[in-house]
Amino acid sequence: MATESNAGIALVEDEESALNASINTTPLVDIMLVMLIIFLITVPVAVSIVEVELPEERNLVVQTRPENVNLSVDADGTVYVNTIRVSEEQLAERLARAARPPGGGAPPAGWTQPEVHIRGDLLTEYYHVGRVVEAAQRAGILKIGFITKAPPRGYR
Repeated sequence: MATESNAGIALVEDEESALNASINTTPLVDIMLVMLIIFLITVPVAVSIVEVELPEERNLVVQTRPENVNLSVDADGTVYVNTIRVSEEQLAERLARAARPPGGGAPPAGWTQPEVHIRGDLLTEYYHVGRVVEAAQRAGILKIGFITKAPPRGYR
């Protein structure tokens, strides 16, 4: 039985109203579909914002010159100049000596700074090769190259 209060609102007794135990999932489905449409529209735009031309792989034959510095870094991070094991201090000294022209003064006509060729073992950590590159840069070497194997024929 319903009773009215002074404000004009009808109060319903608990016994007269049926309990609704179902959950209305329509608004949830509507929101999920709207979010799906928004993501489908915005994701391709966010992925391809900047057009970049990536470099092509190429393998050039190394021109060996006697003044070039050949460095090797083994899997343990040990550095070798040609076949001689060197410490970091010895490496820095040899690279500094190679970066300067003979006699230490102005470079003679036709003199070019030697290149540094680094052969890093496949299993070495990049940190060890990075130390060698840093030492060459600190010595003032302008050309640093990495020696790698050519990719197998028909690769691509």
